[in-house]
Amino acid sequence: MKYISTRGQSPAQTFSQILLGGLAPDGGLYLPETYPQLSDADLTAMRNMSYADLAFAILSRFVDDIPAPDLKAIIDKTYRPDVYAYTRPSQQASDITPTLKLEDDLYLLSLSNGPTLAFKDMAMQLLGNLFEYVLSREGKTTNILGATSGDTGSAAEYAMRGKKGIRVFMLSPHKKMSRFQAAQMFSLQDDNIYNIAVNGVFDDCQDVVKAVSNDAVFKAQHKIGAVNSINWGRIVAQVVYYFKGYFAVTDNNAQKVSFAVPSGNFGNVCAGHIARMMGLPINQLVVATNENDVLDEFFKTGIYRPRGAANTYHTSSPSMDISKASNFERFVFDLVGRDGDKTRELWGAVDSGASFDLNADGFFNKISHYGFVSGSSNHAQRMQTIREAASRYDVVVDTHTADGLKVALEHKIAGVPMLVLETALPAKFEDAIIEALGTAPERPVALNGIEALPQKFSVMDADVEAIKAYIVANT
Repeated sequence: MKYISTRGQSPAQTFSQILLGGLAPDGGLYLPETYPQLSDADLTAMRNMSYADLAFAILSRFVDDIPAPDLKAIIDKTYRPDVYAYTRPSQQASDITPTLKLEDDLYLLSLSNGPTLAFKDMAMQLLGNLFEYVLSREGKTTNILGATSGDTGSAAEYAMRGKKGIRVFMLSPHKKMSRFQAAQMFSLQDDNIYNIAVNGVFDDCQDVVKAVSNDAVFKAQHKIGAVNSINWGRIVAQVVYYFKGYFAVTDNNAQKVSFAVPSGNFGNVCAGHIARMMGLPINQLVVATNENDVLDEFFKTGIYRPRGAANTYHTSSPSMDISKASNFERFVFDLVGRDGDKTRELWGAVDSGASFDLNADGFFNKISHYGFVSGSSNHAQRMQTIREAASRYDVVVDTHTADGLKVALEHKIAGVPMLVLETALPAKFEDAIIEALGTAPERPVALNGIEALPQKFSVMDADVEAIKAYIVANT
């Protein structure tokens, strides 16, 4: 299996070659040359597998340069019930991603039972073990540079803390995460973890990461790696739970299901797109945004118009406060027929601050073929959805999952199971839950008082050269 860049000007490489790097040398994102195709017999064989076995069955189709026994051992080490232990009382930790039925044909797919209470743990724990394996095998080290709007940072740091040969430099928007999210990251005292709170918004952090990654000389000299959702290893790991969710709510492979996905950087729903391209019977992929509704606008109009940092709203679902969705390029590459020249043209416009319109070339007419629909939510609707979920289903959901649930109900079709991806536990957004319900959400005992722990971080401007200097000074 070889991987190519969405911008068509980088040589094809193996999984291990692209694992550490993130962006391709031409500034594009990696995708497999072709998507593995699963037959009805393949789906039947997978239907009753454990999560770890299912992950191996899927990932082994994408990874052929790590010996199968080693890949299986890495996966088994990752997907253990003791790692994903924060389940609801009615759920089994051994399911790893258990489902919760809300009503007929409506479910939550619980992805937030890992150590940082966010769906990012599902891929990041695997990525940490893959990084350590590949670095050890090749006798290398890496300096991970990432940007987070809230959950990626803590998931990456918990996955990489103490790992040999790895340092993590994580950028986050200063004072724009929840108190719990900030505490999860900044309270880590590990010697290999460096937190940089950037004066700005997430897009400023992401722009710095891209600028550093596009400096080929600096990237090579200082061994810069990436764990953001631009990293293919994260996307392919997330593909697995779409299959697990599908099998949990269906009896046979003729049935279709829909998934509602809270979306900021488009990585989570991009994994659903890839699962569908592999042959998973998906009816709709429902893209749910907050007030930063760039993706909703695109799926309704065919126009992709990032707002820029100055016009990005700070909301009560902060992990989705993103204007430029990095992984959207992966989907558009498929939408335009895997034309690297066209994709490079479109993102040249985006990178220069402009927008693009896919109506003129007829590409937008193909959207229905890929099953995408969308919707958005605002603060008042988010609070109301949290209240209704508590009263109607006796379940408390976080603000991002509330956005997903609100939009899911708008697109739900009778007879077609709808799975809402639960992307975080409500404890991560305590202030918003108190506003909605008047009481604080439950949190794991081990995380009580996390906000009061000593914190270690540096505040910096979104200055590429200054952040490069910081990395050099700490390596």
